[in-house]
Amino acid sequence: MTKDWNTRTRLVHSGTRRSQYGEVSEAIFLTQGFVYDTAEAAEARFIEAGEDEFIYARYGNPTVRMFEDRIAALEGSEDAFATASGMAAVNAALTCLLKAGDHVVSARALFGSCLYILEDILQRFGVEVTFVDGTDLDQWRAAMRPDTKVVFLEALSNPTLEVIDITGVSEIAHSVGATVVVDNVFATPIFQRSLDLGADVIVYSATKHIDGQGRCLGGVVCGTRDYIRGKLEPYLKHTGGSMSPFNAWVMLKGMETLDLRCRAQGETALAISEALQGHPDLERVIFPFLADHAQFDLAKSQMTMGGTVLSLDLKGGQKAAFSFLNALKIFTISNNLGDAKSIITHPATTTHQRLTEDQRQSLGITPGLVRVSVGIEDTDDLIQDLLSALKAV
Repeated sequence: MTKDWNTRTRLVHSGTRRSQYGEVSEAIFLTQGFVYDTAEAAEARFIEAGEDEFIYARYGNPTVRMFEDRIAALEGSEDAFATASGMAAVNAALTCLLKAGDHVVSARALFGSCLYILEDILQRFGVEVTFVDGTDLDQWRAAMRPDTKVVFLEALSNPTLEVIDITGVSEIAHSVGATVVVDNVFATPIFQRSLDLGADVIVYSATKHIDGQGRCLGGVVCGTRDYIRGKLEPYLKHTGGSMSPFNAWVMLKGMETLDLRCRAQGETALAISEALQGHPDLERVIFPFLADHAQFDLAKSQMTMGGTVLSLDLKGGQKAAFSFLNALKIFTISNNLGDAKSIITHPATTTHQRLTEDQRQSLGITPGLVRVSVGIEDTDDLIQDLLSALKAV
């Protein structure tokens, strides 16, 4: 039945498990363990648990399972596993596939913590990583080897919003048998179905749009049932990166309005981008659905909307950027994104500050660049706030 439902219906009803009390809102099962009627029943469940049978909260929980089923229904994947944070999801999605001596090819433009996993953690344990310009398919082809096991990329890069040809990269990766792992946070599950474009595994920080109201950390990995239960679940249940039942319940509530929020945010993000394009105090406005974006045609072919985030590059560097941020009245200075509240940050000194100056320059993260996460406030109010702050600079 779920397959016949449209997106908003899936977001409200998919995966619902009701107790004997017939509650309307999903129940929170705050328990670490579960009881067995007999010793034989405990033995049988440890051999093979049924769909509605649970062993320990680190392995699974009814509330968490509702969230996993709902996001899988939305994403169109066979299964999903929820994690304690978005970075726990990225780490587990990659690590469960790799061992010493394996090779990974990754886009160079990544969030700072993702770079840390690839540059420091994986290579420390004997995994070789090659970084490429994610927008250049020739570089992807040249980097592939017979021992390449995993390809990793962000659907839209953070914070310069490069758009990667997921179909093209997937075809190249699959030619050597590599698994394609895509961080789809900036594209959102509403605006882009990366599995349909050829990706194998999708990762989300549920902290962002899925919660969308600044309350809880969470992450989720979507993929085939063989991958989720055969590779990812054993890794996570023994290393402890599972989502708490309370956070899963918050995510379920967030999903009910996810489509409504993302579409409102996406419309406002485009309106802001168009209103600020060509402003004399800006070097550039970066948004995938602006015609001057380097991958505009690709973005239009892969996404239904341009996302909820844009970036502004101010003339005058860091001093101008800081003055601009400090003059804003509605936008909140914070390093999160995807929130109902509009948020702004300076990547060079926050989310990407651990990178060297050369790395930031190569990624286009200039001293004047600010990342703007658009909320659900009134569009005209947000535009006026940005224009007033630019005038103050």
